[in-house]
Amino acid sequence: MLSMADIRSHVFKIQRYSLHDGPGIRTTLFFQGCPLACAWCHNPESQAMGLGASARETVPAIEALVETLVREIEKDLIFYDDSNGGVTFSGGEPLSCPELLFPLLDACRERQIHTCLDTSGFAPFKILKPAATKADLVLFDIKILAPLDHQAATGKPVGLVLENLKQLSRLGVDLKLRFPLVPTMTDTRENITGIIEFLTRETLYRDIHILPFHNTGAGKYERLNMKNKATHIRPPTKEQVEAVRQRFEASGFKTKIGG
Repeated sequence: MLSMADIRSHVFKIQRYSLHDGPGIRTTLFFQGCPLACAWCHNPESQAMGLGASARETVPAIEALVETLVREIEKDLIFYDDSNGGVTFSGGEPLSCPELLFPLLDACRERQIHTCLDTSGFAPFKILKPAATKADLVLFDIKILAPLDHQAATGKPVGLVLENLKQLSRLGVDLKLRFPLVPTMTDTRENITGIIEFLTRETLYRDIHILPFHNTGAGKYERLNMKNKATHIRPPTKEQVEAVRQRFEASGFKTKIGG
């Protein structure tokens, strides 16, 4: 029988009745581990990498974990059926643990449960491609276009993310973009203009969800004794959010606030 420690080394939270991680009512599994360290991250507890597959973790151990998590997912089947919802794999970064993500996607497909992959896009394409094609829908972050600014804000270069997005567009993967609106960091005129030009020139995607920054995760940094790089940032006003929405829509994008 798996202990909670076994589960939490891979999935640190299961959120039921979620309305913001894809269509309908969803169960969201938050994977442990993320290659990025975004300055505005509201799940800092997810950043430390989980155990992942190792010599100590046999195939039966992963199979047992998949079985346990599928049972948790199936508890909410009635909500999925009534709302056209399903399960969302988020994080952290679910692509950091493909040995668990892939069989979960397969198991949900076998049971006709709608799946969303919520990703930063920062992963080798050999991992992203099978995950994106197994999932029914991909939620893909686009944060900052300028390489130096992206590196400073997330700790990683942006090139891999942009190239992966172009590749998914060429494959015709069903995908919705997510833009974290973080005052002074992502909401600059130069950044939004650059994102619009890149998406228009390089991809087919014109559906973007604007995610206004919130500081509800501030207490987590204190409890974890981690430095909070966003203490100086305040949530955007309604007017700021609306101005960004109008910029995207004026360029032909369909927008949604949140979700």
